[in-house]
Parts: sequence; C-alpha cells; structure tokens
Amino acid sequence: MDRDWAGYVKGLLRSEMARKGVTYEELVGRLEELGVKETAPNLRNKLSRASFTAVFFIQCLRAMGVTTLRLDD
Repeated sequence: MDRDWAGYVKGLLRSEMARKGVTYEELVGRLEELGVKETAPNLRNKLSRASFTAVFFIQCLRAMGVTTLRLDD
C-alpha cells in the first residue's frame, strides 16, 4: 500500500489537536511546560510541511494529555 506517511502523521497530530480542542498557541504553552521551546508560527510551519521528528510528535501528544492513539483508518 502506498501511503503518504508524513501526511498521515501530520493528520494524526492535527486530529488530536482538534479532538482535545487545543489551538497552536495553547500547544506552544503546553510544550513550554515540558521544556520545549516553540513559537506558534514555527509550529504551524512544522505541521503544514509535516517536518517534525518522532520525538517532537510524542512531545506534542504528551503536552495535550493524549494517552492512547488510534492508528487505523
């Protein structure tokens, strides 16, 4: 199966943001509480390009309080 993996992961993160009702600005603040320095414009760019590491992905999920992640479509 051909899949746009970067787009898939970007969609997972955006879906969790929507599900939790977290804005980019709120996520920046929550990441800062974990010691991760980020700006809202940079976060938007990372998500739009899907150019972030697995570590950053997990940091975002943790910052939003995500404890489980559904991976099937």
